[in-house]
Amino acid sequence: MKPLLIISCPIDTYSGYGARSRDVVKALVEQNKYDVKILPQKWGNTPWDFIQDHHDEWGFLQPLLLPIGNQLPAKPKVWIQLTIPNEFQPVGEYNIGITAGIETTLCHHSWIEGINRMDLTLVSSNHAKDTFKNTSYTQQDDKGNVLGTVEVTKPLEVLLEGANLDKYFPSKNTKTFDLDQIKESFAYLFVGHWMQGDLGEDRKNVGLLIKCFYETFKNKSKTPALILKTSSGGASYMDRDSILSKIYQIKQSIKADTLPNIYLIHGELSDKEINDLYNHKKVKAMVNLTKGEGFGRPLLEFSLTKKPIITTNWSGHIDFLDSKFTTLIQGELTNVHPSAQAKDMILAESKWFTPDLSEINFRLLDMFNNYKNYEKGALLQYHKSKNNFSYQNMLETLNSLTDTYIPDFPSPISLNLPKLEMPKLQNNV
Repeated sequence: MKPLLIISCPIDTYSGYGARSRDVVKALVEQNKYDVKILPQKWGNTPWDFIQDHHDEWGFLQPLLLPIGNQLPAKPKVWIQLTIPNEFQPVGEYNIGITAGIETTLCHHSWIEGINRMDLTLVSSNHAKDTFKNTSYTQQDDKGNVLGTVEVTKPLEVLLEGANLDKYFPSKNTKTFDLDQIKESFAYLFVGHWMQGDLGEDRKNVGLLIKCFYETFKNKSKTPALILKTSSGGASYMDRDSILSKIYQIKQSIKADTLPNIYLIHGELSDKEINDLYNHKKVKAMVNLTKGEGFGRPLLEFSLTKKPIITTNWSGHIDFLDSKFTTLIQGELTNVHPSAQAKDMILAESKWFTPDLSEINFRLLDMFNNYKNYEKGALLQYHKSKNNFSYQNMLETLNSLTDTYIPDFPSPISLNLPKLEMPKLQNNV
């Protein structure tokens, strides 16, 4: 009998954590070492029902799903929670937390406490690991006496988020994605959520990207387009109108006779549609001015198209993006703006990355005018991503980590007793 493994995760959501959950569960099933069961969880306000919408591919997960709200069928031998660390709770005999980590230089003390509640924590990048390892707090009582230090004391390892090479690959067949309404033949693409924060302060830096794009190509006779595949986390009409309104406000702030075009793609897309978008002949490069990433899945996926990338030179995506092959914008670490702070998550005393504006403008313009200069690097980055950051690489790393850390559990054996022959009684007359 296989040991019971229960994983609590947002497996049925349209989110980065949802994609991570599905990859991890698939890898655990393929290990064939555990009786895997899934406890589905929500992830913020991101849409639900991913598995049902993609039944053909993910139908094998349906029998593994436990009813939401019910008690666990038994105490698991292995309990895994895929979420942010302050939610980690030990439930099984051996407990593992999995998290993308943190996008800043510090984490809240409750995250360290959560990591220490588990037997092992797996993070997505060396950036996340270093932030957790370098964060510590001094405990004091009401009188100011030092009681001790809150710091990571439990094992912490990196489990990369590998790309599925069957879903993300170079392709010239992009018929499922129509970009005919885009008149430009050269378009930059951004993919990611537009989160809270003033202009230049939201984590993905979408507002600053829009402003820099307008400023770089204003009043020019020949310009590229910028395609934004973004939302605030939902797929509603209200969310779409909110995004359009924010784009319009930035546009109105630019003084110019003419401005380049920005196009919005809103709503949920399948993996095939996303790959077709990445590979569309009008999409020439990805640009992302992110202030911090726990990993950065879209950047990895796009690197498999052999097309150039412009992004920032800090945080999780530096694990797989090579500065020799990719355009990494320089800058400095600055304090998180109050408009982007989040209680117990994005802290006022923490820092993240602010890219250099002049370099952003130069790189956007230079790549548009001298695209061929960037193609060789993009090809080399493709090979690095394919060879070192695939789902198979993730699976092999997970196998090694579980073999190293998870103990062997005693398994019940059947007791076969010899069959005894009862003596026969004789009647003596």
